[in-house]
Amino acid sequence: MPADERFAVRRESVRASVPRPLAAAPAPAGVPLPPGLALRGRLATGARRPETPRGSGRGGSGSRTPRPGRGGGPRRAYERARRAWDRPLTAYYVILGSSLLITVLGLVMVYSASMIKALDISKPATYFFGKQFLAAVIGGGLMLIAARMPVKLHRGLAYPILMVTVFLMVLVQVPGIGMSVNGNQNWLYLGGPFQLQPSEFGKLALILWGADLLARKQDKRLLTQWKHMLVPLVPVAFMLLGLIMLGGDMGTAIILTAILFGLLWLAGAPTRLFAGVLGFAAVLAFLLIRTSPNRMSRLACMGVSEPDPEGGCWQAAHGIYALASGGWFGSGLGASVEKWGQLPEPHTDFIFAITGEELGLAGTLSVLALFAALGYAGIRVAGRTEDPFVRYAAGGVTTWITAQAVINIGAVLGLLPIAGVPLPLFSYGGSALLPTMFAVGLMIAFAREDPAAKVALAMRKPGVRWKTMRRRVKKRSSGER
Repeated sequence: MPADERFAVRRESVRASVPRPLAAAPAPAGVPLPPGLALRGRLATGARRPETPRGSGRGGSGSRTPRPGRGGGPRRAYERARRAWDRPLTAYYVILGSSLLITVLGLVMVYSASMIKALDISKPATYFFGKQFLAAVIGGGLMLIAARMPVKLHRGLAYPILMVTVFLMVLVQVPGIGMSVNGNQNWLYLGGPFQLQPSEFGKLALILWGADLLARKQDKRLLTQWKHMLVPLVPVAFMLLGLIMLGGDMGTAIILTAILFGLLWLAGAPTRLFAGVLGFAAVLAFLLIRTSPNRMSRLACMGVSEPDPEGGCWQAAHGIYALASGGWFGSGLGASVEKWGQLPEPHTDFIFAITGEELGLAGTLSVLALFAALGYAGIRVAGRTEDPFVRYAAGGVTTWITAQAVINIGAVLGLLPIAGVPLPLFSYGGSALLPTMFAVGLMIAFAREDPAAKVALAMRKPGVRWKTMRRRVKKRSSGER
């Protein structure tokens, strides 16, 4: 018999040896069928394996194993936070919310920290709070105006604000017009209980004027030359610094110097140029500190934990006492001990110490978190814009608020010398609050000018949203339900 015929006979005998019902029937429990035979049985009978219910796994519990990255946990929380931060209006809401929270909390702490001081000078307990509340209301109006102003109008105000500020700072040095407070000749008397410190407006003037100057030079591609980067920005800044130092206010001069360095860094100053200006400013600051016994005594109070026998470093030591006695959650609002005459300036320069004593570590960390959020949102506005003026101005305002907060809090903690600068938006002082709130409104206006933010704000208007919804809904015939 040929080989082909023998192979065909063997194949037919194997087929005949397999019973048909067994090939089509399901396998008994515990006796699995060979894969080929099971497949052949399903093809022959047309039966399908029952589908497993959706969401049930091998465990039979009915729960579906989450995919990596889609379940709960820190990773998903991080992804949600990142997506929320990338939204167009995030910087707008963070700047608005954090600044308002700092201002409101500052009003509460000014009232709590200043009531004993007010009673000590035979004034009502709400004396300082009332003045600060009035300044906050006026500052809120300035912030709203600045937030609604277009960028071109802000640029147009740069030169007028600078000239008015320089005029007022010169007027301070005129005998009989300027006033001296705590040894500094930098105040103007406005009548009644109101005074004005023009040097606080010098920070805003330098930012607006410097941003406009650098933006125009960048448009003409002149910032690649060091003389165009320094002149006239640095001479005008040093003129403002000279007028401030004539009054003896070195704390404000330090903030103005930080703003100048921030503008130069944003303009892309070379390292050698940046280091040269920084070195010159450091040498000048050393000479000014060395020639003043008052400044040398403040420098010597860094890191002290108790005042010396002659009464030196009294304010620095009692600031540390206030923070140390606060604990985790503080002694309670209004229950501070240090404000009863022990801590000088409890409602201005050292209001952060009273906050730590009454609200504890939780309160101080909340204030730090709000300032960090405000600074980070300002960096985002400066980093995402294509307009050079917006970038320089937003970066200058962020440098101003962040540097002043760091210097004030560092002095209270004993890490830096006491510079005599208030905590932005938080300490008592209308002259400091008004330009700061206008600067915050400036950043809000810049956040609104982002193209994606403009679209998002337009979609939030009721008329625009209704028209958009009407375009999405298809028209139906009269008989359709």
